[in-house]
Amino acid sequence: MRRKRVIAPNEPQTVPAQRRSTTTAAAAARANPFMFGLLGALGVLVALAIGGIVDQLATVLVYVGVALFLALGLDPIVRFIEKRLPRAAAVTIVVAGVVLAFAGIILAIVPVLVEQIGNLIKDGPKMVEDFMESQWFKDVSGQFGTTIKDAAQGVLDFVQNPDNFLDIGGGVFAVGAGIAGGLTGITIVLILTLYFMASLRSMKRTAGRFVPAYQRETFSELLEDVSGAVGRYVMGQASLALINGVLSLIVLSIIGAPVPALLALIAFVGSMIPLVGTLTASIINSLICLFVSPVTALIAFGYYLVYMQIEAYVLSPRIMSRAVAVPGALVVIAAVAGGALGGILGALVAIPVAASIIIIVQKVVFPTQDRKKAPPVITVP
Repeated sequence: MRRKRVIAPNEPQTVPAQRRSTTTAAAAARANPFMFGLLGALGVLVALAIGGIVDQLATVLVYVGVALFLALGLDPIVRFIEKRLPRAAAVTIVVAGVVLAFAGIILAIVPVLVEQIGNLIKDGPKMVEDFMESQWFKDVSGQFGTTIKDAAQGVLDFVQNPDNFLDIGGGVFAVGAGIAGGLTGITIVLILTLYFMASLRSMKRTAGRFVPAYQRETFSELLEDVSGAVGRYVMGQASLALINGVLSLIVLSIIGAPVPALLALIAFVGSMIPLVGTLTASIINSLICLFVSPVTALIAFGYYLVYMQIEAYVLSPRIMSRAVAVPGALVVIAAVAGGALGGILGALVAIPVAASIIIIVQKVVFPTQDRKKAPPVITVP
């Protein structure tokens, strides 16, 4: 039988190390409250400094994110060419193709856009006046009072003064600075995309080195799955957007819509955002067609209704069959959240991020939870 040790009154008592450290920290806190407050204030200042640095580098981080996004999207093409040529040659061919395609789009669309926007500014007042004199507008304004007429008159007064269009952009110098900044950003993104495409494999290997050795293989497989899913998604969505843009240019040119090249560009950018993007661009383009006539707007809206059905049930299942299936509710939530956080770029990147999260949940979270079983129940007789 174990005997309980009795401590004499004058015998020193030993205190465990953990309890001694806790007691010492509490005593220090009571002894030096100013020191702890000073350390806390320094921590807050460091956090504010880091936040300020991140805010200053926001543009650079956006460039890096867009370039990485494009590199992952173009990686499937590089891998396809790499089966026949070395990777350096494959990267060079893809980058040259992207640059030539971008230059071709700029040379084909920008002069047309400049001409059509100039015509819109010149003919805008006449278009608004014809719209106000149409029988359809008179019937609607007669039913709803003078509110619609006052709004149309305000639009007419606005478009009659070309300086208002420059005021929207902040003036001539602001518009020029914005164009120069946009070209600089595009150049930086293209250069970063070239570097990321050339060193994508080494970047993945370096990322794997931060993971413990026993988890490195699983992490590498997960990283390959995520990058492959993002690449397939980007290529599929870009293909759908290109189809919508080309068809919009053809149809809108046939029906006589104003600035069809600009409307086709709106359709292309909108189609890069699934579900909500195509619908939003279609509504915008149809409303712009109202300046020509209600019949033109109705034809445009009918075309987009038919196209959205074909895209949803024919084109999208065929093109996006290999990409990760993202539920429709998550697509809407991700697109709205990404747009609120990062504008158009945020909305474009939000869906691949959601797809990556789904892959991580399917490959990591669910298997981990499946391995957890209830402990055996021990019955005591």
